[in-house]
Amino acid sequence: MNSGPVVAVDPGSAKCGIAVLSADGQVLHRDIVAAEMIGETVDVIAETHKATHIAVGSGTGSQVVVERILVFRDGSDITRVPEAHTTLQARGRYWQDHPPGCLLALLPAGMRIPPRPLDDYAAVIIAERFLETEKRS
Repeated sequence: MNSGPVVAVDPGSAKCGIAVLSADGQVLHRDIVAAEMIGETVDVIAETHKATHIAVGSGTGSQVVVERILVFRDGSDITRVPEAHTTLQARGRYWQDHPPGCLLALLPAGMRIPPRPLDDYAAVIIAERFLETEKRS
């Protein structure tokens, strides 16, 4: 069972979302970093937050991301997590945190496009999935 924070990564070819969640699901950190910097970034953030595990989305690009992390970290603390629909869920989470203004609120939720990339929010969803799996085991 996971007893400490988890670092989660939403892999991408140019950029990766990264998030740190406490064992009880509180978001401690969110960021978007260049893909080529993901290994050292995960290492520093994991050390800073005393993370006990790294969860990486299992979609396209995950193998390259895991290889970059393995340059700095032991592979035993890395778990691949299914990332189906994380982008859609990230969009919903973004609008929860940043409610749309008057004009955007008139648009149906599915037509609202956030003004920035959501890779960090997708990483939060990946971390939550990891924590939920850990709770069940």
